[in-house]
Amino acid sequence: MPRRWLGAGDVVLLSRAASPQFVVPISVRLIREVPDRHPPWGWTWIEGYQLDSRGLATAKRELFVLVEGVQLTVVRAGNAEGPLPASAGSGPSQPCRPQLAIMRRSTYCRMPPCR
Repeated sequence: MPRRWLGAGDVVLLSRAASPQFVVPISVRLIREVPDRHPPWGWTWIEGYQLDSRGLATAKRELFVLVEGVQLTVVRAGNAEGPLPASAGSGPSQPCRPQLAIMRRSTYCRMPPCR
């Protein structure tokens, strides 16, 4: 069976088949496969969000896994067969904006101000 490339939004289950570190299996929503690294044949680096039992992201992780051991559980919207349920992909109506903390320059800093 040809290898299906993992992509952003896919949810995978990682167990001992993927790596010895996963004694307790975890679910991960993929951000991307990391192309910058050159792992041994059959292995890959992935970035993703570890999901809790409700499917909410709890931590961002970079993981080294055996490709054959990665179990695809949910396919991203672009690869889905048929329409998605109404709840799929629903998020906030407004885009999320990070809260930026504005720091004041201390009086003893000798660097020129940023422009």
